[in-house]
Amino acid sequence: MAPTQEIALTSSLLSLSMAFPTYLYIRKKRISPSETRTKLIFPSSMEKARPLFFMAALLAAMASFLAAATSDISIVDEQHGVQFSGPNNRTDVEVWAIYKSWLVQHGKAYNGLGVKERRFEAFKDNLRFVDEHNARMGQTYQLGMNRFADLTNEEFRRMYLGFRKGKVLKGKGSGSSTRYAFKEDEDLPDKVDWRERGAVVEVKDQGQCGSCWAFSAVAAVEGINKIVTGDLITLSEQELVDCDTTYNQGCNGGLMDYAFEFIVNNGGIHTEEDYPYRAADRRCDPTEKRDRVVAMDGYEDVPQNDEKSLKKAVAHQPVSVAVEAGGRAFQLYRSSIFTGSCGTDLDHGVVVVGYGADNGVDYWTVRNSWGPMWGEDGYIRMERSIEAESGRCGIAMEPLYPVKTGANPGPSPPSPPVKCDEYYSCPEKSTCCCIYELGGYCFAWGCCPLESATCCDDSYSCCPQEYPVCDLEAQTCKISKNNPLGVQMLKRNYARRYRTRELAGAATRKP
Repeated sequence: MAPTQEIALTSSLLSLSMAFPTYLYIRKKRISPSETRTKLIFPSSMEKARPLFFMAALLAAMASFLAAATSDISIVDEQHGVQFSGPNNRTDVEVWAIYKSWLVQHGKAYNGLGVKERRFEAFKDNLRFVDEHNARMGQTYQLGMNRFADLTNEEFRRMYLGFRKGKVLKGKGSGSSTRYAFKEDEDLPDKVDWRERGAVVEVKDQGQCGSCWAFSAVAAVEGINKIVTGDLITLSEQELVDCDTTYNQGCNGGLMDYAFEFIVNNGGIHTEEDYPYRAADRRCDPTEKRDRVVAMDGYEDVPQNDEKSLKKAVAHQPVSVAVEAGGRAFQLYRSSIFTGSCGTDLDHGVVVVGYGADNGVDYWTVRNSWGPMWGEDGYIRMERSIEAESGRCGIAMEPLYPVKTGANPGPSPPSPPVKCDEYYSCPEKSTCCCIYELGGYCFAWGCCPLESATCCDDSYSCCPQEYPVCDLEAQTCKISKNNPLGVQMLKRNYARRYRTRELAGAATRKP
């Protein structure tokens, strides 16, 4: 029996002997120099009451034991509904139970021998980090075992950050501006939340793709479009990932500046429904009949390293910003105002959608792109009005916003089909390729879904103009015969007959 349990039982017996001094007494007998045996003595007249007294003693001992063992009582993990010992006394069995519950909550399933166990080691280390942080007195924010709890910090930074450092010369859509430069006599609202004004779509998830720059830019465009036109339209990040490749590099990172530049030069951006997100680098697909539904006139910088000017800008519209988000506390953030340690090594693009104060601490409301299972339903409140000019985690270093003054483009007029011959045609922005040719005449046509494509000799494949060499054995398209770089071949679709008269025996000489 543990020492605390022996003390509890002895204490209970002593209490009973004091409560019933007439009926029982305790005799102690020394067995050895280090051991004493305690015996409860009943008078012969009370022998029948012996069971009742022992039951009372047992109940009293149990109560005393629980009181003595308070430091060992289990508590409940609020996130996962699992009982475990105090944060500093958890066993591997208890941590494994929390881990299994976390796997179910986040829909995690690992493939490969030993992967689950390796992830557990990262999870256990992160749980220890979270416990130590949350146990410290005076913390303004809480950490939690969120969706990134099975990743080391190195893995997290490699998978989910994508802001490219080092701006270069901007294009025609940009310009420095004093539009939101703060003046000391200005009176700004104490609180702004563009979510409450219907200018922010639901939180999105970039997945394991460093496309944060695209999500930041698109969120700012969605916001200003709502403010100017009254329509909240969910726009396409994937179009930027696929098509904005002059400087930005898709899942390998980019800058919001160039995303805005692309939208300006492209005449607008498509909807999420027309060009859905795939969390992967793909070839730009401009061929389908889609309308660019939201346009913008340009973009401008907020005065840098000036939180008051950033506050003024956010009072007028959501603003794209870059922050240093690679720290472990940022990775495992759960709630309240983030005041954690971070620097100015900008590595993540987000959007500021409001500001306010809570218990005397000023904060920015920041929408992230890590899904609703991170932070405060996908948001983080970051400390505002700090001594450093760069702001918490560098939030005031490179803020910028889209400019929009006019209406969005109307529906595009239908383009004429591509004529293959007198009888067959292909959709706009495609290439006619002969499928069956005999004696210099084409008896069947196919359509390659790209303009100026190369028609491969196998009669059902084609290659884009940038990769004109067909490698039929490898089923790839190459820049040149000896260049190892290539893309996957495209398949032709059948051409459409655009005249109703019969084609019996008719054929057209192959061009």
